[in-house]
Amino acid sequence: MLENKLTKALSASILRLLRPLVRILLRNGVAYGNFTELARKVYVDVAFEEFAPRGKKQTVSRVSAMTGLTRKEVKRLLEMVGPADSASQERFNRGIRVISGWLRDKRFHDADGKPADLPVDGKRKSFAVLVKEYSGDIPTKAMLTMLEEAGNVRQVKGKVRLIRHAYVPGSDPVNKLQILGTDVGELIGTIDHNLTAGQDALLFQRKVAYDNIDPAAAGKLKKLSSKKAQALLEQLDKQYARHELEEGSGDKGKYISMGIYYHERNSEKE
Repeated sequence: MLENKLTKALSASILRLLRPLVRILLRNGVAYGNFTELARKVYVDVAFEEFAPRGKKQTVSRVSAMTGLTRKEVKRLLEMVGPADSASQERFNRGIRVISGWLRDKRFHDADGKPADLPVDGKRKSFAVLVKEYSGDIPTKAMLTMLEEAGNVRQVKGKVRLIRHAYVPGSDPVNKLQILGTDVGELIGTIDHNLTAGQDALLFQRKVAYDNIDPAAAGKLKKLSSKKAQALLEQLDKQYARHELEEGSGDKGKYISMGIYYHERNSEKE
């Protein structure tokens, strides 16, 4: 009885989370066949990497039984190389690091302790130095263009001014779609962890939601939510940065993240 209820709840959840995903896939010309091929690949990879019997190596036959795929299909999918996305992910991370450094590094602040307007070039306190410090070898002009397109910076009287603290990729659809894989994947990963973890090992995952908000107040609440969330993330960014390991230290660091999102729709629509 309980198993039947769990299956029904899981099926309903899958349909709900697939709906916005399929909307994105159809909009970008990804047909059903492409999606199923990727789904098969993930089924096989996860079964091989995470569901081996304790103390034993995983086998093609066992994965075939778990996934319902033939042994021939399992072998083919194991050998298939997935699409590479490391380059776009690296660009996204570098944009975040540059803005984060601008916000918390006092070397790039003005007399009031706020991010200063920076000359594009210069050996000290310039945008070029900021980019070199926080994004590695990416060219200064490339980073400037990227942040301008995202609406984060504007050039004023020959200097670069930070006008928006949150980096969201601008006109590049590849970088925007990168967020789909990272952020949604992390949220589902957190929920997965909490489904099986003990009470003392649960990860924080909350939201506030009302289903009958006055439409006239929606705009004001959206702005308030953005302002409060951005302030919290900037506070956390400073704390996280204090505990970051030095590059090249040889120590293996841990990846942690904290995400906040705002969602809005008509109450009667599922």
